[in-house]
Amino acid sequence: MELAVDRIGRNPHQPRARFDEDELAELAASIAEHGVIQPIVVHMTTDGGYELIAGERRLRAAQQAGLATIPAVTRDSSNEGLLELALVENVQRADLNAIEEAAAYRELIDRFGLTHEEVAQRVGKSRVAISNALRLLDLASETRAAIVSGAISEGHGRALAAITVPELQRAVLQVVLQRHLSVRQTEELVRRRRGQGPSRARVPLSSDLQDLEAQLRGLLATRVGIARSRRGGRLVIEFYSDEELDRIYTIISRGTAATPSPAEDPPAQAPIAIHPAPDEVQP
Repeated sequence: MELAVDRIGRNPHQPRARFDEDELAELAASIAEHGVIQPIVVHMTTDGGYELIAGERRLRAAQQAGLATIPAVTRDSSNEGLLELALVENVQRADLNAIEEAAAYRELIDRFGLTHEEVAQRVGKSRVAISNALRLLDLASETRAAIVSGAISEGHGRALAAITVPELQRAVLQVVLQRHLSVRQTEELVRRRRGQGPSRARVPLSSDLQDLEAQLRGLLATRVGIARSRRGGRLVIEFYSDEELDRIYTIISRGTAATPSPAEDPPAQAPIAIHPAPDEVQP
């Protein structure tokens, strides 16, 4: 049957959060020329309208192409069925990124009390695949964003999920991005870094030193740590290759140190330690 596009409401359980505008424009151009070949799936609401179950890309593209109606088939379904159908349709068409897919699994579990096994049965995947996907939701926000943008793959994300300290995970992510590490290289790097969280004996840093630490990380584009003691402290700058060490040295050497007055002794300075990362992955 044909339905007026303005009578169709969005599915609030749509697992897909992001639509590529270029791909949508291409689909709209195709629909304008050939029409909608595959009907969308809807169900009738209590007020006589329709709610979308599956096919939001087609609906959006049809509206963009200026169509007044769209071919549709109706289904009677519960809220759980609506979410399940929307999820299955998108997963089967490979339309979701790994984070969107994991979020949809999480909604099935939280909203309807399903187990990992039950979710697996509904979407035709193994329980292990569901559990691995859900682990991606525990990643640091920067890591999740890198997966969504395509900067790293789901495999990279699974490897990074083994690092539960957010600061360390973010630091390893930067190495992966800067050096374009493969999934296997990332797994090796993570194996060497697991358990190497912030220094155990650090004195809590003041807000000023925390700001300074953040500024140094931004300036040097690498992991920087400041550790304080009662009489001084340490500044540790990490690097992961000889080229990176040269880059850091160049940045530091461009700075101009203050020259103490001849009548004054130079103030005591906390030592600067530049250590190669113990877990360097060979290119």
